Amino acid sequence: MNSAGTHTVLRLTDRNSWNSLTEFRERRPCAGKGEVLIKVRSVALNHRDLAIATGTYAHRVRDRVIPGSDAAGDIVMVGKDVRGFAISDKVVIAYDQKTRTGPIKSWNWGLGGPIDGVMREYISVSEHAVAKIPKDSPLSYARWAGTASFGVIAWNALYGDVPIKSGQTVLFLGTGGLCLWGLMLAKAAGAITIITSFDPDQLRYVKNEFGPTHAIFCNEKRDWAVQAQRLTSGRGVDHVFDIGGAVTIEKSIEAVAFGGTISLFDCVGPKLEGNMPDVVQLALRKGVKMRAVLHGSKQHLDEVIAFIAAHELRMPIEKIFHFDRDQVVAAYKYLAGGQPIGKVCVVFGWSGSVSC
Repeated sequence: MNSAGTHTVLRLTDRNSWNSLTEFRERRPCAGKGEVLIKVRSVALNHRDLAIATGTYAHRVRDRVIPGSDAAGDIVMVGKDVRGFAISDKVVIAYDQKTRTGPIKSWNWGLGGPIDGVMREYISVSEHAVAKIPKDSPLSYARWAGTASFGVIAWNALYGDVPIKSGQTVLFLGTGGLCLWGLMLAKAAGAITIITSFDPDQLRYVKNEFGPTHAIFCNEKRDWAVQAQRLTSGRGVDHVFDIGGAVTIEKSIEAVAFGGTISLFDCVGPKLEGNMPDVVQLALRKGVKMRAVLHGSKQHLDEVIAFIAAHELRMPIEKIFHFDRDQVVAAYKYLAGGQPIGKVCVVFGWSGSVSC
């Protein structure tokens, strides 16, 4: 049981390793005007968290930051003038604390970087920065936590500009978490889905567990762009989830249909060796639309939660850890040690009602 008025917080006291995560007892926040106080029940880790912990994140990070951006929990206190939320509501916390609709305006409001994040027992945020989970949802807090980033980003890619339509074809490069979230959303929307991998075991697992329409095993002798063209009878795919950046963009343009869309995300692949292809000319030849997807808004979060609930989707979890300094360090190490198919999550215990 926690001491009255305090809670446990993890902070990065240095940013050269996740081993610098340090546990503190700090004053528990209260819900101010227009705010809700949330008891965190689960946090989902991202590769962004690894970059922040090791000092390789490209954007500003506050000193001694509380890490973590993706969380789900329970509202335990409602501040003055809050409308639409009540104590005991289950919620997902928005990654970007300021963007209600449209594209994010800066990188200054992302949890766990420029502002303190969710790796703590309680967090107080604006009522405009949380989205309600349906009361009758059977999904765990851990499954909902990952919606804050992968769910929002994948939804933004598929619906944030020109919405994907039933019968269209979407190509996902790899079996990583973002592609799997996109695959599940696109499949539920009636799209034809194609996924690629250089790992035959992962490809077999994803094919059996998530049921893409087609699965392409890639190697030096099997060109995935050629295979995608073949699977679409030479027309090309309508949409590509390109997570490889400069290394894969030329092949993505080859695979996409005339007038198709390529969604670009933070590159997780190796750096390009040699000359960069003339992307502008390649895109112009096919009228390709390229769209950089920079996370998403509170509206996107509301929409993807409603879609997941309506279609009873079970978003994948790879491994669960508990909220304890050593366990959280172990969770970071696990995520850094490979390419997990599902989310790596931290779950929290419940400590009862609170008052301020």
